[in-house]
Amino acid sequence: MSARYQVTGATAVEISASIESAIRVTALAPGALLPPVRALAAELAVSPATVSRAYAELRQRGLIVTAGRNGTRVRPRPPVATHRAVLRPPAPGLRDLSRGEPDARLLPPLGPHLGALAGSVDRPVSYSDAGVLPDLAEAARVRLTADGVPAGELTLTGGALDGIERLLGAHLRPGDPVAVEDPGWANLLDLVAALGLRAIGVPVDDDGPLAAGVEAALDAGARALIVTSRAQNPTGAAVSADRAVQLRGLLADRPDLLLIEDDHAAELARVPLHSLAGATRSWAFLRSVSKPFGPDLRLAVLMGDETTVARVAGRARVGAGWVSTVLQRLVLSLWRDPAVTALVDRAAESYERRRAALVAALADLGLPAHGRSGINAWVPVDDETSALTALRDAGWAVAPGALYRIAGSPGLRITVSELDEAEIPALAEAVARAVRPAAAPGFTV
Repeated sequence: MSARYQVTGATAVEISASIESAIRVTALAPGALLPPVRALAAELAVSPATVSRAYAELRQRGLIVTAGRNGTRVRPRPPVATHRAVLRPPAPGLRDLSRGEPDARLLPPLGPHLGALAGSVDRPVSYSDAGVLPDLAEAARVRLTADGVPAGELTLTGGALDGIERLLGAHLRPGDPVAVEDPGWANLLDLVAALGLRAIGVPVDDDGPLAAGVEAALDAGARALIVTSRAQNPTGAAVSADRAVQLRGLLADRPDLLLIEDDHAAELARVPLHSLAGATRSWAFLRSVSKPFGPDLRLAVLMGDETTVARVAGRARVGAGWVSTVLQRLVLSLWRDPAVTALVDRAAESYERRRAALVAALADLGLPAHGRSGINAWVPVDDETSALTALRDAGWAVAPGALYRIAGSPGLRITVSELDEAEIPALAEAVARAVRPAAAPGFTV
């Protein structure tokens, strides 16, 4: 609990508003410990039930989390805008390998394509004729079909996470359990909490979600399962052919489960896609353009069964409306440009080379790192805090595994997109000095 902030309020609404305000102005920082229910109730002269209702409301909105003996704390990234700067530059002299973004040096230039679009758009698009451009839809179908994704209905969303939010909102209600990878994408864990859903962690190895973990989550009542096809964040896992067969066998008995498959790496992946799409009656396959073509291109293709896609498209129609046709034309222009295709291939090869070299260098030093695909490597550790501190003192910033874990073992996420090949030996040696290998190999629980 911050010594600088005093929670106030006489009702559950007032107490929750006071805590939210403290989070917003960062008087309560991420991870800050809140008082026990009875202690705060005595301090405010209200009943414990009143404080419990306030905490329950904040938990349902994803602002706080209660973790047994660790008490009730502010979530690492609560879903409320704060007065703290969003974009904080790394400390001077610190090599920042924590952000998980693509290499800006390898993203295709947009200027020539934007210039060409400026001369090709002959009339404004109206509300009545906006939507998915037929040419883009056809190109997307060709690309997905080539990777073995079954034919389905198609729509667009403002990125992969936007698509996942719309899918969960269309099928689930607050309190419903959702099976997610553990460790898994931090933004997704935050989203699930913000929607008031209950995350059930599924352990992961290099071949994707473990079948036993998926089965346990299904038995626990999970109404949706979210799987990363390739370049899983943070571990680099990719669903293998054998694992896909196992998972399909499990899902065949759960026709009412919503299956969401995220293939965010898309053209950057250098391992085959083994899709689970179509394994259940309700399914959706998402492919974003952000990693290959640039994070500012907020567009993802969503393929799925008729009912699922109709719900997402219908909800969008009464809300945001549609993904800008200017953006759609830009993405289509990038897809059609052979020079851009060659640049994306070059980026994929570069990521593959750097990630594999880092994993190999760590293995040579006795550290069991992971990273089958994508831009990240995962290093199991005994103590994240001490390892992060030691690496920072050595001049390196990496991401703490706590952001990505529910019940999984500790680890560090290292992004290779900002890493030059010549730096890999020095980084590997710094990691080896900073961490001790975890007692058990791998990163499953």
